[in-house]
Amino acid sequence: MNARALLAIPLIAAGFLGAVTPAQAATKPTSLTCQGQGVDPAAKIRYRTETLIKAPLHTVWNVQTDIERWPTWQPPVTSAKRLDHGPLRKNSQFRWTTPVPETPVSPPTTLVITSTVEQIQHGKCIRWTGPAIGDGLRIDRGVHVWNFVKVKDGVLVRTEETHTGKQIESDVPLATKFLGMGLEGWLKDLKTAAEARNCD
Repeated sequence: MNARALLAIPLIAAGFLGAVTPAQAATKPTSLTCQGQGVDPAAKIRYRTETLIKAPLHTVWNVQTDIERWPTWQPPVTSAKRLDHGPLRKNSQFRWTTPVPETPVSPPTTLVITSTVEQIQHGKCIRWTGPAIGDGLRIDRGVHVWNFVKVKDGVLVRTEETHTGKQIESDVPLATKFLGMGLEGWLKDLKTAAEARNCD
């Protein structure tokens, strides 16, 4: 999934962020991309959101891309491990876990998400893909795109993700709701962590 391929953060994350300003909305592209590549255009399950983070771009970028520290600021992420070494780059892989509650189509379980960075441009964007697998729950492929735009008051962070898989497509509205909850929660946690670090 995650970031996350990734896949959205736990389906138990909650909390929706405030509306963006008209100026931010006007500059919002029709589809997020990184180096020309975006989410799955054919996916039935998709969600997009954004927030303004009042911190320097390098701070926001560093918090988001320091994968192994995700559990320190994202409660829904119970573990995160890089599968390669050095700076995050194209073909880097990471594995992370997040618990998910019982739903009408799946039992409570822990998703194991293996993400591969497909595109990355330092300080600007990142796109990763991968499956999320748990006991009784499977997301065959998640595609997750992040954009970071430096603005007057900080950084406008935009994210968009799609999920595909026979099981989750059996209830598209439910899967979309959980994906949205996960992404909104992720942005809220990223904003809190980056702004707190900026005050240190």
